[in-house]
Amino acid sequence: MVRGALAVLPLLVAVAAGRPSVGVPAALGAMLAGINDRPGSRRGAVTRLGLPATAGAAGLLVGTWVSTAGAGGPPWVLPTALGALGLVAGALSSTGPVASACGTQLLVAAVIGAGMPLPEPGPVRAGLFLAGAGWLLVLRFVLPSPGTPAASGPYRLDGEREAVAAVYRAVAELLRAAGSAQAPTRRAALTAALDHAQDALSATRLRRHASSAAERRLHAQYAASLPLAEAATALAWAGDPLPDRIAEGPERLAGAVLSGGSCGPLPAPVREGAGLRALDDALLRAAADFDSREGRRLRTRGRGGLAPFLRRAFGAAGLEYGVRVALCCAASTTVALSLRHDHWYWLPATAVFLVKPDLGPLASRVLCRAAGTVVGALVFGVLIGPLPAPVPAVAAVAVCGALIPFATRHFAAQTAVVTVLVLSLVLLSGEPPAAVGRVVESLLACGLVLVIGHLPLPGLRGRSVRAALGEAEEAAHRYLRHVLDHPEDLDRRWALRRDAYRSLAVARTAVDLSAAELPPLAGRVSDAEAFADALERLIDTVTACAVQPRDGGAGLPPGHADRLHAQLCALDTARGARG
Repeated sequence: MVRGALAVLPLLVAVAAGRPSVGVPAALGAMLAGINDRPGSRRGAVTRLGLPATAGAAGLLVGTWVSTAGAGGPPWVLPTALGALGLVAGALSSTGPVASACGTQLLVAAVIGAGMPLPEPGPVRAGLFLAGAGWLLVLRFVLPSPGTPAASGPYRLDGEREAVAAVYRAVAELLRAAGSAQAPTRRAALTAALDHAQDALSATRLRRHASSAAERRLHAQYAASLPLAEAATALAWAGDPLPDRIAEGPERLAGAVLSGGSCGPLPAPVREGAGLRALDDALLRAAADFDSREGRRLRTRGRGGLAPFLRRAFGAAGLEYGVRVALCCAASTTVALSLRHDHWYWLPATAVFLVKPDLGPLASRVLCRAAGTVVGALVFGVLIGPLPAPVPAVAAVAVCGALIPFATRHFAAQTAVVTVLVLSLVLLSGEPPAAVGRVVESLLACGLVLVIGHLPLPGLRGRSVRAALGEAEEAAHRYLRHVLDHPEDLDRRWALRRDAYRSLAVARTAVDLSAAELPPLAGRVSDAEAFADALERLIDTVTACAVQPRDGGAGLPPGHADRLHAQLCALDTARGARG
């Protein structure tokens, strides 16, 4: 919130210099970057804030060029251009959260560049937009994080340390929950913690040799958590309650990650059964890695490259989302231009935000958008609009910038804050107050998105859920084959296990989102949930098989082999029901 308030400085400088329109693109860049400014590591912010800001600057440049080139031409040029851009940006947005932020900023900035009457040319607008987002990124690096121990230099690994420590705490919670109804929930929480730590450690390095020893040690500590997570999952799968002291070791390791010191003495080992033996072996290995000043760097990204990214983007799931975004952009632009409203760009910009699937179910986010816009317009009209510009408007931008990180907890609250901020920027750009027009165009966008979002798309509907479940099934089978054929290759086994559980978490999210949609979009949710449940039981069983000792070419113990066969049969049955 402090960063959000200080992000108003470029706008304040522009207003003080008598050029408020220069500060508007910078404030827009800071606002959109603030929406993406979530808790995490400083290095992760380079990707999380920087890439979407770059996409937004490109969109501002493209939108300005399209508007200039199409001026005086046929009325279909601008809707067609924005629709084509929406198709590509929407398809790319389906591949992940950062790509989604990039696609959204690209489209929103393109619409603003095409419609907002600023005197500055396109390249200057794009540069100012980047400057505003860059200023927020600088604040992200320079300002200290509350509650973190003092360390030298602005690039300390506080976010990474907290992420790795959270993994050990999640392991401890799973061990405590073994044998109870809370075990599946704790196992899912462990997966989320591992995903977050993996992303934090995979972030761009700010300096090639910055804190290299500390960073290598942190990577080794993350690597040491993988066998612990595997053993804890196997013990939870067994379903037997465990002694309380079993969780003390991971808890002490979590404290050592945060303090940067030694883990100290760990509880005496309990080696009754394969799962507990695997847990004690993992604790001993972790203790050795923690006492070492350096460690090996673990490859934290199991899959990557341009080809898989493009396959996901332009596959059936990406195409479904891209088509809906393109239709929303083209239709909303056409309606807005036909109304000949001074702020026509609000309607397509609102539609771009509303059509994003990662903001919740469609009907829910439409209602939240409508309510938030009305509340924000009322606040602006009562508190800011009647006052003489520009001081109240600049103050409103600062307050809203501070509130954005808090308001992102709920879409309606975020909409209300952004509405006040945008209306203030419109006032500073030299345009007349337009709170009523903002409400009308937002409500029109809500109606358009609600209709277009529920249009039947033959051959495409529900493909996002099918694609996510298909990727999770492939990852589960890769993990199974490796455990059966190469049980001695531990590093590869842990990487495949991570990939399987991470893919399952993505599929679960897609299924949950589909379940909350209205019937035209929901599809056969019960069948998808049953298939995801079967996949989860299979992966858990494979993990339990992985910790079983196997001499030479010996197979699995009969009990585990029978359970594995039963889970494979259950998965085939669920697949048949899903169609």
